[in-house]
Amino acid sequence: MGQPESRESPGAEQLELPPGQRLQRGWPVTHYGPVPKFKPDRWEFRVFGATADGDKHCWNHEEFTALPFDTVVADLHCVTKFSMQGAEWGGVLAREVLALAPPAPQVTHVMVWAEYGFSSNLRLADFASDRTVFATHEGGELLTAEHGFPVRLVVPHLYAWKGPKWVRGIEYMTADRRGFWEERGYHNIGDPWREQRYSYQEEPGEGPEL
Repeated sequence: MGQPESRESPGAEQLELPPGQRLQRGWPVTHYGPVPKFKPDRWEFRVFGATADGDKHCWNHEEFTALPFDTVVADLHCVTKFSMQGAEWGGVLAREVLALAPPAPQVTHVMVWAEYGFSSNLRLADFASDRTVFATHEGGELLTAEHGFPVRLVVPHLYAWKGPKWVRGIEYMTADRRGFWEERGYHNIGDPWREQRYSYQEEPGEGPEL
C-alpha cells in the first residue's frame, strides 16, 4: 500500500533523517519469504515465556482486534536505507499487551515471533516504549497482506526489521538471544540514529552474552 504523494509536497521542509537514510515517497514492499495466507479461524496471538503468572495468554483475531485501539504518528526507517516519514499507525500499543499479560520481574528482553518461525529480539525497554505498536492499520486503512496484515510490530526508534510483519506472539525472556536477522549478521539493537546496521559494529554489552 503506497502512501499519498501529498505527504511530500515540493519544497516542504522535511524532518531530519537518520544518517545514511533517504526519503521515500511511497512504501516499498520488502520482506523475506512468501506472504502468508491469513486464516482467521486459526489465527492466535500468544504471550508466553517468563510471564508474571507463569501462564500463556492468548487472543484470537476477534479478541485481539477488540483491544483498545490507539494511533502513533511515526517514521519508518528501513535498513535498506529508505525512510518513510509521518506515517499514522493504528493498532494495539505494546504497553497494553504488557499490562494485560505482565512479564516476570526478571524479564529483560522480548522475542517477537511471526509467521514461518521468523523472529526479532528486543530489549524490554524498547518494546515497552509508548510508541511501540502492534499495527493493524496505516493511514486509517487496514494493512495489506504484503505490508503485514493482520498485525505487524512498529518500533519507530529502531530499524524496521526489529518490528516484524505477520506477528503471532511475543516471548518474555530473562536473557537476550538473537532473532532471525540478528543471527544473520544484523545489529542486535538496530538504532538508526547510531546507524547500527551490522553485528560487526556492536560494542561490548550490545549483544547476548556468550
